[in-house]
Amino acid sequence: MSVFIDEPVSYVAGPNQPPYQTLNYDRKFDGPITLRRALEQSRNIPAVKAMQEVGPGQVVTYAARFGLDQAPPYLSLALGSSEQTLAQMTSAYSAFANRGVRMAPYAVISITDREGNVLEENRPEPHEAIRADTAFVMTNLLRGVVQRGTAQAAASLDWPLGGKTGTMDEYTDAWFIGFDPNITVGVWIGYDEKKSLGAGETGASAALPIWTEFMKTYIDKRADRKAPPEFEAPGNIVFVTLDSGVTEAFINGTQPQPGVAAVAPAPTANP
Repeated sequence: MSVFIDEPVSYVAGPNQPPYQTLNYDRKFDGPITLRRALEQSRNIPAVKAMQEVGPGQVVTYAARFGLDQAPPYLSLALGSSEQTLAQMTSAYSAFANRGVRMAPYAVISITDREGNVLEENRPEPHEAIRADTAFVMTNLLRGVVQRGTAQAAASLDWPLGGKTGTMDEYTDAWFIGFDPNITVGVWIGYDEKKSLGAGETGASAALPIWTEFMKTYIDKRADRKAPPEFEAPGNIVFVTLDSGVTEAFINGTQPQPGVAAVAPAPTANP
């Protein structure tokens, strides 16, 4: 599991441009932190550092595979500087629980005339976004957001869930997109024009409660309520319990050797 240093950063932005700097939501720095904890606690600086390590161009290439609009390869993309629709983002997240296959959204199932003749009919349209093993590793990470992170309030549903909160600068937009093994649901809160929802209106406080209420109704109506579905791991996934006590999923061959594990302090949750 990768470890990043959560500390003040500054990047060269280009000729005649001020350096690119970012802060965490709580304006604090947690020092060494695992990628998992950074994701669970929505730490901005490790997200930007991870994008720099992978390369913004590579991130943009992968984003297109998830059905997201093309955007300039800037580090700020790691924090949501490229605007996407709720339908696009929900479709993108559907790939994680669906073994790497993204389902394209559609609004109309079918249209028939007064005689019952079918004039138009739409069916799910699959698009391969990433490998199944990569998707499972991501699913395992995103489950931690519900189990221990900014979306921990949804853990009360007692159901296999993963997802991610999102909060834009000045509280103009609040997001939560989450999934179980069978359904992906996205919630966005905001105005038609960019203006603040109000101080403290984060993804965790504004969007997550709506998502949780919807999912509660969905779960309660399922016949398998007492036997929840599972996120099925591909055959080449191995599980390793790290010194932190968290069981991580690794693609076989990438797991740490026995006795070698990343340990990082547990920061305070931020939406």
